[in-house]
Amino acid sequence: MIIFLRHGQAENNTKRILAGRTEGIPLTKIGIEQAEQIGKYLKPIGISAIYSSPIERANNTAKIVAESNSIDYKLDERLTELDMGKFTRMPYDEIFAKHGNVFLKFYSDDPIISEHNVETFPHVQKRVMDMLDYTIKKHDQENVILVTHMDPIKSVIAKVIDLKPLSLFELIIANCSLTIIKHHDEKLSLSAINTMDADRFSQDW
Repeated sequence: MIIFLRHGQAENNTKRILAGRTEGIPLTKIGIEQAEQIGKYLKPIGISAIYSSPIERANNTAKIVAESNSIDYKLDERLTELDMGKFTRMPYDEIFAKHGNVFLKFYSDDPIISEHNVETFPHVQKRVMDMLDYTIKKHDQENVILVTHMDPIKSVIAKVIDLKPLSLFELIIANCSLTIIKHHDEKLSLSAINTMDADRFSQDW
């Protein structure tokens, strides 16, 4: 099975800014603890390979999980965060005040997204599905971790179960949670969303 792992809590999450591909935004102390916890959670599964977005917060999460499972990991650009264009480093509240609900517009492929040089949802979906296809072919019958970001994970979910823009907007993928995709007879199925230790269920995401 293919297990998508969102990175641990990072400073952009607590400060509510669109970091995009900006470097220098590390995991918080909580984010590090989340990565350590999910690394232990994954041990019984038997991980064959780990691939990660090169962005610092994902890379650091992958490193912690890899060390917990005594396995190496590789970086792959197809798992990177989306390019936020002119919205990079802008606070959520400021973006909403100026442009309305840009997140919903992103999932709706509204022209405002490309006009501000933001990577479009169809483009994100194309590269992430390409990575998924690659992983399935290279690691048939193996359990593989793909460490990435919320919207790349949403792009796969939307492909598998055909979620509409409003549902995508309302769906939250928790930091350091697992989204599990299975494949059989060339068909994909969604087995789980937001899988994690039970003691995190009551926490704010």
